[in-house]
Amino acid sequence: MWPTRITDGRLELRPLRRRDFREWNELRRRNAAWLQPWEATVPPTEGRPAMTFGQWIRESNRAARAGQSRPWAVWLEGRLVGQVTVTGITRGSLSSAAIGYWISRDVAGRGITPRAVALAVDDCFGTLGLHRVEINIRPENAASLRVVAKLGLRDEGVRKAYLHIQGHWADHRTFAITAEEVTGTMVERLEANLAAAAAAAAAAAAVPAAPEPREIPGS
Repeated sequence: MWPTRITDGRLELRPLRRRDFREWNELRRRNAAWLQPWEATVPPTEGRPAMTFGQWIRESNRAARAGQSRPWAVWLEGRLVGQVTVTGITRGSLSSAAIGYWISRDVAGRGITPRAVALAVDDCFGTLGLHRVEINIRPENAASLRVVAKLGLRDEGVRKAYLHIQGHWADHRTFAITAEEVTGTMVERLEANLAAAAAAAAAAAAVPAAPEPREIPGS
């Protein structure tokens, strides 16, 4: 069923609406340079005209109602901060989907993106009953690689010339997870991974540094 909202404390996933245009447009304007290196583009051979915001919202909701995608905006305490979109939803023997996302630079690194993606994965496995979810990332996108590392997704290698990015076909690394690999929920998996990483960092910090070697007179 669409539209669907997912609420998790201060974080909410919900579809964009026409009245969100000004806030969305301003957010995109402020983050243009931050997002541009990773933005998908349309090959010039297609000659597809750009859609207006209203047309884009209408087409996104049509695809969502048809069961093809889940286009969420990410809201933090009522403020729009990014998007998480489930695309390529396929039923039958494949039973899979892909997830893409972006987040505003001013809130990056605060754990919002991994949490939002975990909520979307839980929706894919729980609500939609899918078997597999993948995320495709440019090899040089360090911030996005940290997201999948926190989630504990499996690295399945490089797809050559996978997606059209900023005027050329770019390689991507594919990270995936299946429903059978998740015990409990993806949010719980994320929390466990973060706790384990924090414990490991604390243990490493507690190890005393080796003493500096001293010179022995006459040696």
